[in-house]
Amino acid sequence: MAVCEVCGNDYALSFEVHMVDGSAHTFDSIECAAHKLAPICDNCGCKVLGHGHQVGGQFFCCAHCARAQGHAELADSA
Repeated sequence: MAVCEVCGNDYALSFEVHMVDGSAHTFDSIECAAHKLAPICDNCGCKVLGHGHQVGGQFFCCAHCARAQGHAELADSA
């Protein structure tokens, strides 16, 4: 068993996520992994769990949030 680095649960079905920089993180759930690893929208502050948008080194959950920060060139796919 391994301990989740977010919630501290010692869980038999924990898993590791290996990052491109060589670091590894241990979690007991996708929820904890998202809490730790997902980027945060630079406009509204929510976790970006889908594709989102990235421009100028910033992350956005949607084109609306990107436009609110002055990036009018971005549009959501429908």
